[in-house]
Amino acid sequence: MQFNHYGGEAALLGADLVNLRPPITRELVVQVLISHQVADPALSTQESASIADWGGQLSRCFDVAEAGAQCDTVNELLSAAASKPYVSRHDGHPHLHYRSMEDDVVSRVRAITITGLAYIICIAGGHRLGRCAHPGCALAYVDTSRNGRRRYCSVRCANTSAVRRHRRRTRS
Repeated sequence: MQFNHYGGEAALLGADLVNLRPPITRELVVQVLISHQVADPALSTQESASIADWGGQLSRCFDVAEAGAQCDTVNELLSAAASKPYVSRHDGHPHLHYRSMEDDVVSRVRAITITGLAYIICIAGGHRLGRCAHPGCALAYVDTSRNGRRRYCSVRCANTSAVRRHRRRTRS
C-alpha cells in the first residue's frame, strides 16, 4: 500500500525514532531526520534527547493491539504535539504542513510523526503499525505491504524465522 508523503513518510520517521537504540547520540538523531527529509535538522544535544524521548512515547502506538486503546494513545500524543496544520505553497504546490517552519525542530518532529501515525490508523487501520514477530527483535514497523499482513520488520527477520521453523520441523 502506498501512503502519501505527509502520512506514510511521517509514520516511517516515527517508527525509526521508536527503533533508536542506546547509545543515542545527537549525530544519530540528525542522521534519522535527514534520511526522512526533515528540513533544518540541526540539533543541540538537549533537542536530540527530547526527540529520542518522543520516540519512546511513540512506541506506545506500536505496542497497543486493541483499536480503541490505540486511538486513545494517538489522541493523547496528538494533544501533546499541539499541531496546527496549514496549507503551504513554498515550493509552488499546495501541501500540508503540520507546524510552522519557524517552530523549533523538536516541535515539528513531534507534530509530523504523530500526525503521520494518526493518518495511517485512519486511512489503513491500526494493524498497519506493528512490532517484529522475530524472537528478540521487536523493532517497530509501518506495514506498507499490499495485503496488510506483515509480521516482520525486514525480509532478514522473516527469513531467519522461516529457517528456524523449517529446521525445527525437519529435526522432529
